[in-house]
Amino acid sequence: MRVLGVDPGTAITGYGIVVEEDGELHALTFGVIRTPAGQPLPRRLQTIYRELRALTERWRPETAAVEELFFSTNVRTAMSVGQARGVALLALADSGLEVTEYTPSAVKQAVTGYGRADKHQMQEMMRLLLHLDSVPRPDDAADALAVAICHLHSARLR
Repeated sequence: MRVLGVDPGTAITGYGIVVEEDGELHALTFGVIRTPAGQPLPRRLQTIYRELRALTERWRPETAAVEELFFSTNVRTAMSVGQARGVALLALADSGLEVTEYTPSAVKQAVTGYGRADKHQMQEMMRLLLHLDSVPRPDDAADALAVAICHLHSARLR
C-alpha cells in the first residue's frame, strides 16, 4: 500500500510517501511545502492545496493520513494550523483519496511504542524503519513520514 502522510502547517507542511512491499517500509519521497511569511493567508493556503494536489498526481498514493491538530495555548497559531489542515484535507479529498486522521500521541505510539516519544526518538525510528542513511529533515517531513507509517500499522489491525 502507498500512503501519503501529511503534517499540516501554514508556514511549513510536511509530506512523505511510504510504501510497504513484502513487509518492508520504503520512503518514496518526502519533504516540505513552504509558504512565504509575508504572503497573504489565502495565497499561502492556495500553495499548500496546489502542491498537495501535484504530489498526489505525481506519486498516486492509494490513501492518505493527516496529523490531527495538537491543542495549542496560542489561539492564533491553532487557527492558522487548522486552516492549513482544512486545505490539506480538501486537496486530498479532491484527489479522490480516503483520508484518516491520527493524533500526535497515536502516531508516536504506532512508531515507537511510546505515546510520549520525543522528536529525536521519532526521527531515529524513521531512519531505522525506512532504512535511511540519516534522519529525515526537516522535522516536518519526518513527522509526515511517521503519520504515513502509523496509517500502515493501523491498516494491518483493521
